[in-house]
Order: sequence, then structure tokens, then C-alpha cells
Amino acid sequence: MTAQLVVSRTYSQPLCMRLRYEPADPYVVHAAFFIHSDEPVEWVLGRDLLADGLNGCAGHGDVRIWSAAGRGNESIYIALGSSTGTALLEVPVQDISSFLQDTQALVPRGTESGLIDWDAELAHLLPQG
Repeated sequence: MTAQLVVSRTYSQPLCMRLRYEPADPYVVHAAFFIHSDEPVEWVLGRDLLADGLNGCAGHGDVRIWSAAGRGNESIYIALGSSTGTALLEVPVQDISSFLQDTQALVPRGTESGLIDWDAELAHLLPQG
């Protein structure tokens, strides 16, 4: 999908944004942003955070998401911050909404924990004897 990197109130730059969802990791959405390079900038976003951002403000700290839908602007804004700077992205609400509907067809919200291999997760956390 195409997003806009908001540079100022009057200037933004288009960029390619690719979202990926894997039922094996049901709580997250992998986002890749392609800016002047074949190597994307990648972020991991909470699926619930993205969904909550469609209906209002969600998140704090490094990732904040809010919708401007209903105010004459059918966009969702994603603010990403790191030690190297902050980026503000504007994405069409319909693109995010459609993507999330597809993920929920695979794994309905609230059923994610049933897909996690808890034994494998614990094995990664606990020292092997």
C-alpha cells in the first residue's frame, strides 16, 4: 500500500508500506517501509494497537496511532519514534481496515492465545539444563 511520510504541514513524500501478518505470531503485524532503498525499515506493531487506532488514539512512547476519519480526512496516522528520530506516516483508513479484516478472518480477535505454542515459548525463556 502507499503511505505518505509527513515532512511538514505542506509537504509529504509517498512511500511503499507493506504489512504482513502471520497466524503463528498472532498478536503482531510486521510493517516494512521502503524509502529510497531496496532495504526496508521494519517495525513490529501490535495488531490490537493498529485496530484501536482506527477508532481513536492508541499507543504511547515509540508507537502512537490515531484516526482522522470523520473529520473530512479518511486517514490513519502512525507516529514511530526511535533514538534516531521520529516519523509521521499517513495511511488511508480503508487500507488498514481491509488489512485488519483479513487478519481477523485468519485469527479472530480474542482467540490469539490458542495459537501460541506455549511449550516452545517457555523453552526459549528458561535455561536448558
